Amino acid sequence: MPVPHVPEIRLWQADDATLLWQRSEDEIGVIGAALPFWAFAWAGGRGLARHVLDHPGLVRGRRVIDFAAGSGLVGIAAALAGASSVTSVEIDPFAIAAIALNAAANGVEVSPMIGDLVGSAVDADVMLCGDIFYDRAMTAAILPWLRELAASGVTVVVGDPGRSYRPGSGTILRAAITVPVEAALEDSDEKAVDILTILPA
Repeated sequence: MPVPHVPEIRLWQADDATLLWQRSEDEIGVIGAALPFWAFAWAGGRGLARHVLDHPGLVRGRRVIDFAAGSGLVGIAAALAGASSVTSVEIDPFAIAAIALNAAANGVEVSPMIGDLVGSAVDADVMLCGDIFYDRAMTAAILPWLRELAASGVTVVVGDPGRSYRPGSGTILRAAITVPVEAALEDSDEKAVDILTILPA
């Protein structure tokens, strides 16, 4: 289906989160498996994808990493906007499969990569992150790393819809975008997404 507010991009999307979650648990044989984040276009990613398409100069001709890529939405937007290469990174093998399917559905080349990059140097010019500040432990782990990448010359841009653990300082607001969201996943029918540049430590 086309992504609301980003109709240039079509994704394979779940219409029943609970059923898909159950099927994911059954497939891997683990009760309490991770929510299938890859089956939805989350608010932060939606806003960031819209920003990338509206401001292609951010990525055009540059090497891009879509970090914690989920469905691959943001990486697909970067590819459509003219990035020289796009690597979409995830730790979930189901997400890797979804990214490949979604890239093919949009006729773009995106390289899915499974693994945990946190703490590593990256071979990229731009790091794009949609909706990553929803968990205290995750934020504590990745934010210092993102600041180190920014200090090394990587442009780090995050789409954040007001998640609880967003940093209170050390960012620059690039834009604010209101996007429609699914009430079953969020607490409203729309979210204001801030597009933030992460500053060096």
